[in-house]
Amino acid sequence: MNGQNIKVFVGCDPNNCDLEQMMVLDYSIQKHTSIPVDIIWMQLSRDASSFWYTDTQRKQGWHTEKWATPFSGFRWAIPSYCGYEGRAIYMDTDVIVLSDLYELWTHPIEGNAIVAAKGGKSTARLCTCVWDCEKAKTILPNIELVKNDPDSHKNLMKMIKEHPGYVEPYQDHYNCIDGEALDLSEIKILHYSDMGTQFSHKYALPRLKQNHAEHWFDGEIFEHPRQDLATLFDQYYQEAINAGFKLEDYMIEPYGSFYKASQKNYHGNRVTRDIKEKSWFKQLIRKMKPRTQNFILDD
Repeated sequence: MNGQNIKVFVGCDPNNCDLEQMMVLDYSIQKHTSIPVDIIWMQLSRDASSFWYTDTQRKQGWHTEKWATPFSGFRWAIPSYCGYEGRAIYMDTDVIVLSDLYELWTHPIEGNAIVAAKGGKSTARLCTCVWDCEKAKTILPNIELVKNDPDSHKNLMKMIKEHPGYVEPYQDHYNCIDGEALDLSEIKILHYSDMGTQFSHKYALPRLKQNHAEHWFDGEIFEHPRQDLATLFDQYYQEAINAGFKLEDYMIEPYGSFYKASQKNYHGNRVTRDIKEKSWFKQLIRKMKPRTQNFILDD
């Protein structure tokens, strides 16, 4: 890995909804990382020569209709994109990097593991992860099979669940979901994951409305419970602009409509939402049940 640029693949919307997130993420990477970084924005494309080509009318390219986001299944394509050589970091676009990515880039991936990610025997969150592309070639299906099957993302998540040894666990601080219980100074990579509480909405939604466009997230919007994290996003947003970063630099020709799952019934996560049983009876039953640890996957 010496002398190589860090490759970072970022899943993002194809209709310019995520410009604020893209700018803040790009700025945060450049601010903290000690060696050059190449960012590959993974966005649905109507260009037949693009790796991310999708034609929903002709049912060609990527089949996205069961994805929770416009990019959920792209993470599985990264080793193929890299020719099954070297390493590659994947992250969603709703991320702020607060440490040197070289630390994550060089994280050990040992034994049967093909990817380093947050988790262990009971969890696997691939929303920020590091692929060993060569090792992944022996495990992941052919890329054309992944593209053509709308259930491939779900099925590959199931595969990871059934083979937890494929995941080399790393420190939670590298994929801190909405702050969790960590102080801001302890967070190495912040993933403001709850789509209903994302800090960028206050910038993106008015901008899109002014341009007669809609955001791909169609669920209910809430205020994030961590004001310090909201302030951090605002700080990095302004720092990026002051440093010469511009939203226009991330704009593309809008893709238009595409198939994906709706978030109208989206419930966020236990970090950002006050999820409590209202019934005392349900609380009692929950306490009486044996404590079991379910395998948790991200979308």
